[in-house]
Amino acid sequence: MKKFINHVDDFLVETLSGFASAHSDLTALNLQPTYLERKVLTPGKVALVSGGGSGHEPLHIGFIGRGMLDAACPGEVFTSPTPDQMMAAAQAVDTGAGVLFIVKNYSGDLINFEMASDMSNLATATVLINDDVAVENSRYTTGRRGLAGTVIVQKLVGSLAETGADLEHCKAFGDRVNKNTASMGVALTSCIVPEAGTTTFEIGDDEVEIGVGIHGEPGRRRDKLMSADAITAELLEAICNDLQPAQGSEVLLVVNGLGATPLSELYLLFNCAQKWLDKKGLSVSRSLVGNYTTALEMAGASFTLCILDEMTKEHWDSPVHTAALRWGA
Repeated sequence: MKKFINHVDDFLVETLSGFASAHSDLTALNLQPTYLERKVLTPGKVALVSGGGSGHEPLHIGFIGRGMLDAACPGEVFTSPTPDQMMAAAQAVDTGAGVLFIVKNYSGDLINFEMASDMSNLATATVLINDDVAVENSRYTTGRRGLAGTVIVQKLVGSLAETGADLEHCKAFGDRVNKNTASMGVALTSCIVPEAGTTTFEIGDDEVEIGVGIHGEPGRRRDKLMSADAITAELLEAICNDLQPAQGSEVLLVVNGLGATPLSELYLLFNCAQKWLDKKGLSVSRSLVGNYTTALEMAGASFTLCILDEMTKEHWDSPVHTAALRWGA
């Protein structure tokens, strides 16, 4: 294993300390228990709290700030945060309007966020992200997994919360966005969890894993390496079969890197995807390309489509200022 690391046991704390120092204008780090919170809170605004295992950066810590999250709870690498982290984070950022938990559909995350919600004396609600169309069930999840659609939900609901919308409306909007969002990924290589020191799974130099999860969970099938156009067509066909967008629909297309794929290849995939969607009569009116929901140093990518309407376009375009996503005034 070759990584920039001092001691395995200190990996998370040193990572979070570096992040908090680099973005001290946006976030503050608490270590007992561990969470990061937005530096400047808005009184009377619904607070958005998310989290999950580390190793997927910039998810979730990179999306703390104006227009997105108020707090994030990072667990150890690929390991759920604990209920006490979630409770402490919620209490720290609640300003009287309640707390909305945005949770990816992994068993540990789901159970621990449910426990935090049950034990909290705050008004809370949960949006469950399950955008992965690759599998219906796996030993890591109950139902479909949460992937890069998480970023879309965080951005859109974060924008709505900034307008003063109440907890009920923020949850309903998040559920609607999740329902209109679907993703699927592909891996070219595995990754190495620092604590393990070896690759999570073995894959040949001439193979790809179609439908891989962001922790290295198996996908739909293992196959020989195909052209970018062929891979794009298979993933987008599965996504569109799930979403069933009407011809002429406007969509947000996210091409997300899993950690080790060059940006040049991600833009090549975007080009492949836009051509495929054009032929299907779908209009890519919003886009995002880059590393947003990663799997350590895994080489690969995922596609995410979100069906847009006037409300979602408005909230996607609204100003956002976080470490990993920022535009507008």
